[in-house]
Amino acid sequence: MDTEAQPTERDRSSRPAAPEETSGAPGPEGRSRSALGPRVREWLPGGRITLTLLLCLLFLLALNTFVARPFQIPSGSMEPALRVGDRVLVNKVVYRFGPGPLRGDVVVFDGTGYFGEADYIKRVVGVGGDRVVCCDEEGRIRVNGRAIDESGFLFPGDAPSTVPFDVVVPDGRLFVLGDHRGDSSDSRDHLGSPGGGMIPVREVIGRADWIVLPFDRATRLHRPDAYARVPAPGTDAAHPAEGAHG
Repeated sequence: MDTEAQPTERDRSSRPAAPEETSGAPGPEGRSRSALGPRVREWLPGGRITLTLLLCLLFLLALNTFVARPFQIPSGSMEPALRVGDRVLVNKVVYRFGPGPLRGDVVVFDGTGYFGEADYIKRVVGVGGDRVVCCDEEGRIRVNGRAIDESGFLFPGDAPSTVPFDVVVPDGRLFVLGDHRGDSSDSRDHLGSPGGGMIPVREVIGRADWIVLPFDRATRLHRPDAYARVPAPGTDAAHPAEGAHG
């Protein structure tokens, strides 16, 4: 009787792999995965350099689409903080994982149907529920009854506004102004338009966080402290400011 043990399935799966099974060499049923890279480089003109450039391009495209994008300042409406030709980096994820735009943020938004067929950059002055009034007896804008000291970012010589207004910002919308009030088309100029000059939060592309070009102006953009003590929405809604109108 033949008493030699025959290998079972367990024996076969647990035996040491043969050298050719771990070498990465092509097996009888097809080409190994390790050959994919060289094959792709063979197909592309320029080989490895072209493949590297293509991967970099795909990475930048994904970055621009989902994380951040550059935006070139087209006008002087945000002077002195932002000049014509400056390039800012717009953070596209900050509002996806945190609170929506806050008072004082500089935001880029799609103005189609509200301001015009273009992207715009302005400063958020009022958010949903806020009452924004211009102007008090000292010529200052008030948000929920709190006067805003705009001297730290308003264009030198500009008044906070030459257009009087008294508005309550609807939920899900923003009241925005340019820092250079004498050279800015913003919420003040569209009070009678659809939406009353208020930009839907859903149209906000992102927050401008950095000036990246030119290099000698590279800096981070900070939210002014002027809005830090603005009370909660609704605080001043029952007390209209004298002389103001919608």
